[in-house]
Amino acid sequence: MKKRIAIFASGSGSNAQKIMEHFKKSDEAEVAIVLSNNPEAYVLQRADNFEIPTHIFDRTEFRDTDEIIKILKNLQIDLIVLAGFLWLIPKNLLEAFPNKIINIHPSLLPAYGGKGMYGDYVHKSVLANKDPESGITIHFVNEHFDEGEIIYQAKFRIEPNDDLEMIKFKGQQLEHLHFPRIIENLLKKMKSNL
Repeated sequence: MKKRIAIFASGSGSNAQKIMEHFKKSDEAEVAIVLSNNPEAYVLQRADNFEIPTHIFDRTEFRDTDEIIKILKNLQIDLIVLAGFLWLIPKNLLEAFPNKIINIHPSLLPAYGGKGMYGDYVHKSVLANKDPESGITIHFVNEHFDEGEIIYQAKFRIEPNDDLEMIKFKGQQLEHLHFPRIIENLLKKMKSNL
């Protein structure tokens, strides 16, 4: 039986796209659903292109009901992947899927983590502080922004003439390269622990 992945995303979904591509031909796992809190998110179109079902929810459904959990349990989801999802995960979801929710962050955590630190806000901070390097962090999700156990980090050098777009590009290259692979490794580990 294939392992089943649920992706949560709020925006364009370039990481979600890479994950969908990666598992499209896999015998081991599949993306079973894409969920978003943004009805305008381009990630929904990307999911549609792969014929993957989607679900759009609002803050009330997410925070105050068990509807999302029911959907995920019905689909027998093994791993929840946050790919550019900006809301804090509520306690009931964390408890329903312990150590089965992961996120990707565009910095070398613990640097530039926490509420409001995402996307360009992270890269602008890195630039402002003239950091010699930055990178990505893939981590488990807990009840705090960007504080869960780190699974994997990858770094890139920042050259003196790198601007915001270049830093963003270098970070995205690493995200697209490593995120699908790390997800696959985690799912293999889950399989061997059965």
